Amino acid sequence: MITKTNTFRLTLTALLTAIAIAIPMVMPIRVLIEPASFTLASHVPIFFAMFLSPSIAVFVSLGSAIGFLLAGFPIVITMRAMSHVVFALIGALYLKNRREKVLSSPLHSQIFSFWIAIIHALAEVAVVSLFFFGLAPGADYQEGFFYAVFLLVGVGTVIHSMVDFFIAQIIWSSLGKRMNQIARKVTV
Repeated sequence: MITKTNTFRLTLTALLTAIAIAIPMVMPIRVLIEPASFTLASHVPIFFAMFLSPSIAVFVSLGSAIGFLLAGFPIVITMRAMSHVVFALIGALYLKNRREKVLSSPLHSQIFSFWIAIIHALAEVAVVSLFFFGLAPGADYQEGFFYAVFLLVGVGTVIHSMVDFFIAQIIWSSLGKRMNQIARKVTV
């Protein structure tokens, strides 16, 4: 039986997924230094989904990977986007009963942002390492591991993730109490 809550969750998931697909295709602010790519706000729909529920976070993360694929990014970057499922699910599970506490406190939100960025970076470094060491076909790197994988992907992802988290948190906060009402509605 379809209820109003299920329809609302589905609609919200579809909207965030559509945004996650569109951002890599249309965002004019992006830097591509393979194996790294930094598309401003590409993680914002994923963070919004994390603030709502684990299942929404997983679906939006998968949609984001589809967006990178459709935008014509190299396979290593598309697979990095696919790894977002890891940090999105872990983050959403952590926030499930702590969302208001974490998002309302600048200290708690920055600590959460940093740790989720570390998980995010580790997942992306693992994916790129497979390509770097030739365990997955589709990429050939002339730069060393430290520069290409650790610095560009690892450190770059931590910074990019924290910037996008900050953008998502600003938008969430600017929408005020309505977002907390929506979040409570979809988690019931």
